[in-house]
Amino acid sequence: MNTAILDLAKAAGLAHEWTNAFGKPMRVGEDALRVILDKLGFPCATDDQCRDSETRLLAMAAGGDLPPLVTGTVGHAVRFPLHQRFAGKPFRIALEEGGHIDGRLPDDLGSGAVLPAIDRHGYHRLTLDGAGLETTLAIAPPRCFGIADAVAGASHAGQTADPRLWGLGVQLYSLRRNGDGGIGDFTGLVSFVRSAAGHGAAAVAISPVHAMFSADVNRFSPYGPSSRLFLNALHIDPEAVLGPDAVASALVLLGDDGGGRRAGMEIEPLIDWPLAASSKLALLRCLYERFCNESGSDAHRDFEAFRRQGGGALRDHAIFEALHASRLALGESGYWKDWPDKLRDPRSPAVAEFAAQQAYEVGFHEFLQWQAARGLGGAQRAAREAGMPIGLIADLAVGADNSGSQAWSRQAEIINGLSVGAPPDVLNTNGQSWGLGAFSPHAMKARGFGAYIEMLRSTFAYAGGARIDHVLGLSRLWLVPDGASPQDGAYLQYPVQDLLRLIALESWRHRAIVIGEDLGTVPEGFDTQLAQAGLLGIRVLMFQREADRFLSPPEWPRSAIATTTTHDLPTVAGWWQERDIDWRKELDLLPKGQSESEVRRERADERAMLLRALNAAGCATGEPEAHGDSAAPLDAAVAFVSSTPAPLAILPIEDALGLPEQPNLPGTTDGHPNWRRRLRQPVDMLLDDPSVAARLAVMNRTRSYKGNS
Repeated sequence: MNTAILDLAKAAGLAHEWTNAFGKPMRVGEDALRVILDKLGFPCATDDQCRDSETRLLAMAAGGDLPPLVTGTVGHAVRFPLHQRFAGKPFRIALEEGGHIDGRLPDDLGSGAVLPAIDRHGYHRLTLDGAGLETTLAIAPPRCFGIADAVAGASHAGQTADPRLWGLGVQLYSLRRNGDGGIGDFTGLVSFVRSAAGHGAAAVAISPVHAMFSADVNRFSPYGPSSRLFLNALHIDPEAVLGPDAVASALVLLGDDGGGRRAGMEIEPLIDWPLAASSKLALLRCLYERFCNESGSDAHRDFEAFRRQGGGALRDHAIFEALHASRLALGESGYWKDWPDKLRDPRSPAVAEFAAQQAYEVGFHEFLQWQAARGLGGAQRAAREAGMPIGLIADLAVGADNSGSQAWSRQAEIINGLSVGAPPDVLNTNGQSWGLGAFSPHAMKARGFGAYIEMLRSTFAYAGGARIDHVLGLSRLWLVPDGASPQDGAYLQYPVQDLLRLIALESWRHRAIVIGEDLGTVPEGFDTQLAQAGLLGIRVLMFQREADRFLSPPEWPRSAIATTTTHDLPTVAGWWQERDIDWRKELDLLPKGQSESEVRRERADERAMLLRALNAAGCATGEPEAHGDSAAPLDAAVAFVSSTPAPLAILPIEDALGLPEQPNLPGTTDGHPNWRRRLRQPVDMLLDDPSVAARLAVMNRTRSYKGNS
């Protein structure tokens, strides 16, 4: 391979070699490296381009003027590269909460600048005297806000110093209540968190509620959003906007007098996203028109305050929504990269002119975000008022759709032409490319991590915790060129230490715990790095194995949450009954090289292995039945996971209810009803079924949370 390409790839943080999920060493081809480097902004088609790109990268690494942001940790000296011309310069650090620190840079900056340790976390300002230069020092606590901190803050009497809490996990869209229009909403979530708290839960983990594409209601995967900065308007409860009378009047205008069509969507077992979304958006438009005609109220003043607080980011998103709808209405592409040049730039005069002409439409999308924020914020308040020390745990998707609002408005930070994905592994032998945009690590540093920080703040804004999807992306991401096979991707390194510090800092500022989904091909030592940063990993029952046995509860780590399953995996009942194998057989997704009978024999062995572990832990007795449709030892599995030393155990609602179907089957689009299943029971009755209540009682007995006692 061309050594110039290898040197450039190394300088850019692009891995030429890696180890796959099977332990086999792999190499990235030269052509793939060239394409990815070019998309990163480092062209290398010729030797001259290679040299120019490498020179730029080396200059960036060597440092020069003050970078826009430098991270550090409380109690540790702050080090960063700086040009020798600043040697010996006096400096002042203005602390965020008042006070300052004066000092002088070393006479020799060959090893970089060294600033004294700062004992207060926050965003402080460093000024070099006489140089006219300033930068932000983001000084983080040594670890994230933790579960013990949440419990201490909630002041629950009788709580141990080493708390072990439990919570429920739920796909928000799946919640069912009268009046929801066929999609689970924030009002249903309020009911759910109150019920969960009444049963002793300390937290409720929800599916992502990121903003989607209101003009393209066929996109509904919560992990493929338009923007991670804003919320999904389809979870708004219209009656919470202006009241039930306003909704009834709007339904008459829409030709649904009495709400019969709307009620019909509410009883379906699967969400018809295009129909339900179109219906709800039409209803919300009617309510917005009525709102605009009733000016001068406190609600209008609240809305204007929300718009001011949202600033340019909110306006960018609202303008994108209006632009996106207008292009689709013209029969043109909804992908902003296909738009005329003048509309691809959010700061262009043409975009400003469009926004002025479409002020009503832009205002509508700002209005939707206001209502969504009120709904989600209300659910978190309800959780805390009901006694939960954590409350909602939000889910931060690994990326936003390359064709969406965040990619359009944050083009300087998000890589153009590459998609986040995964290399071939045990579950996906062809690898994956998700069509999601990734931040450029080089642009992040050059622009002071501004887009990343605003995303963290959006995630923490209405929650007591956050689950970071594919947290391995803090260290490296598998990036695939648009249109290429996932196998032609490569790992790109990220400034993990900077990102962990920013997460820790924002978690304390919002007093929210942080969980990282660390399932998959984990770099060596990464789990230790997460644990040291106070970022909890995830351990799933079916993966907690060693050779031919399941790990016993005491062998599970204290640095990760425990759960029976995830949205991408079979439920306990479905795994036991081989429902996932049924689906994979039907959709031709069985592992390559294995027959159906081999897969089912392997599952029978796994069932026996699990039952032995449940028996040994005192959670079950008996031998596994020979057939896959026998009753799953669900109560035993719940007790088993609950008895681990994990500081937080999450029971997905599907396992609390004993359901056999999983929310999502990776590797499928239309063949499996991904993200469409609704829970059968109304949300206000969901947890009161005797069998469900008994499982939650098990969690209470084996977990030490005393919040409602």
